[in-house]
Amino acid sequence: MPVFDFSNVSNTEKEAECTYITFPSNEPEATPEMPILILDNQKQKWPHHSCGFFTNPNQRTSFEFQEEEGNPTGDILQMDSRFVSLIRWLGEHHINVRLSGENQERGYAVYKIREIAFGGGTKLSAEDGFLQFMIERLLASNAPVEDVGEEDEEELGDEMKLTSLQSITDFMTCAGRTLPDNIRLWARRNLAVARSNEVSQEERRHAQRALSIMMNIQWKNNYFGSIDPKEARRILDEELYGMERVKQRIIETIIQINRTHTLPAYGLLLVGPAGTGKSQIAYAVARILKLPWTTLDMSSINDPEQLTGSSRVYANAKPGIIMEAFSMAGASSLVFIINELDKAAAGKGNGNPADVLLTLLDNLGFTDNYMECMIPTVGVYPIATANDKEQISAPLMSRFAVIDIPDYTPEEKKIIFSRFSLPKVLKRMGMKESECVVTEEALDAVIEKYQDTSGIRDLEQAAEHIAANALYQIEAEHVAQVVFNKEMIKELLG
Repeated sequence: MPVFDFSNVSNTEKEAECTYITFPSNEPEATPEMPILILDNQKQKWPHHSCGFFTNPNQRTSFEFQEEEGNPTGDILQMDSRFVSLIRWLGEHHINVRLSGENQERGYAVYKIREIAFGGGTKLSAEDGFLQFMIERLLASNAPVEDVGEEDEEELGDEMKLTSLQSITDFMTCAGRTLPDNIRLWARRNLAVARSNEVSQEERRHAQRALSIMMNIQWKNNYFGSIDPKEARRILDEELYGMERVKQRIIETIIQINRTHTLPAYGLLLVGPAGTGKSQIAYAVARILKLPWTTLDMSSINDPEQLTGSSRVYANAKPGIIMEAFSMAGASSLVFIINELDKAAAGKGNGNPADVLLTLLDNLGFTDNYMECMIPTVGVYPIATANDKEQISAPLMSRFAVIDIPDYTPEEKKIIFSRFSLPKVLKRMGMKESECVVTEEALDAVIEKYQDTSGIRDLEQAAEHIAANALYQIEAEHVAQVVFNKEMIKELLG
């Protein structure tokens, strides 16, 4: 395991009796080698699990061990700069915590801190799991530009939600620096509104709801980790038959990400006949990127307000679909799968939904009317599908790298039906492949039946029909096997 170089450190909290130096870290996980902080263990070695309190940093930056005889203290020697505000807050409020650490030559390396209940101490927040939530957010953030001064059970962590004003306030105090600058300022203003007695109850409710939505999104920078091209290719081969040019284009995008460590400036626009697997390709790319995904069906969106949300002046105001997608994902980095982009210009309300999409696709930020704040979109990767690119406006087209999805040839359809569609249906029905056999002539009859239709949806429905008929004959007529010939297929499929 790598050992962190602590040579780049700086003194903090000079106005108080500070015992530690800080070090910058962008590590996503705390370990004994890359700890949250290090305590002095020269006088005695501390237990692996140690309970107690951080002392008020205005007095002395140390930890008081409550379960040791005489309540000894250990000075903090070093600390990850991301955790300075949190440790200060824990000390000022005398929060009961349990440390998990390892005694090393340099000191007691603390890599886990958990809130516990003992001795009548106060809680950091009314929310259960709040401290672990905070720590995970801090670990997911980058080191501040300027310093501001193994057998363990599973934790609640980021599954919890910030809802109360107290938990939101505590989060802002301890981990506000994990938020983008404009959102941090926005949060302070909305906290003031939510607490104010000079505004209506409706305004306070809207402010608190908006805060809860925003605080529960993990805001990340635009750095993107490397992706294994071989694993990406395996996923594509698993999801798609053929389409070598499409797969090659996607692998090229993956290699570009690995070189730049950022998402491409342009999303993907998959254009082709219905049923050719465009949505399946989009889901495969989201799986490769290991990002949460959400779907926007443009054929069902006829008013821009569905995307942008409604103003808080209305009692029933709510965020738009795009903001709700961020909220559901709980992260600012996600894949937007925009289905039927060629239907985006067919707005029936006040404005054009396509114009709203432009702001989402420009990576300059998106503004939701309910949130009243610019939402960073640098972590958004759009993948759109369309049947007819001639129906897409030039401004929208210019935001995408276009990949044409050709229809399958009759030979490809035969392979897809016999190797993928029918076996998949049989497996789902709990049938053996030997129980339902389609002869070569019968297979030709299936393909001939749907030769004038695009895509493979009709083939998948035919596989369902054939398998269901075979199962019926096996159960009703007590046969061991059904072999479909050409005449049987023609009669069955009409």
